Amino acid sequence: MDWIREILRGHGQQVTIRLSDGSAVTQAFLQPVTERDEQVPEVQSELGGIDGRLWLYLGKSAVAKNDRICWQDKEFRVRSSRPYYIGEKLMYWWAALEQAKEAAQ
Repeated sequence: MDWIREILRGHGQQVTIRLSDGSAVTQAFLQPVTERDEQVPEVQSELGGIDGRLWLYLGKSAVAKNDRICWQDKEFRVRSSRPYYIGEKLMYWWAALEQAKEAAQ
């Protein structure tokens, strides 16, 4: 049942997961959660606009609340996550992400 790993290898993005004890590079699906009206909520700060959308993470690597995920020039914070199993076998991790704010770094 490594078909998910094969799909991630062929179609996922390379991301870096920053944990409290180091970092790891892995493949994952990472994309913004679409909204019904497709408007991008943006918050203005002293540093400029911040994308207020949530992002979706699907991957084989475990992530936990407040872990950081870096992709291209963006950094995200894990808001919540959970593993998904079929029977006893872990299939993938699901996580809701928010774009990290510059002031929090």
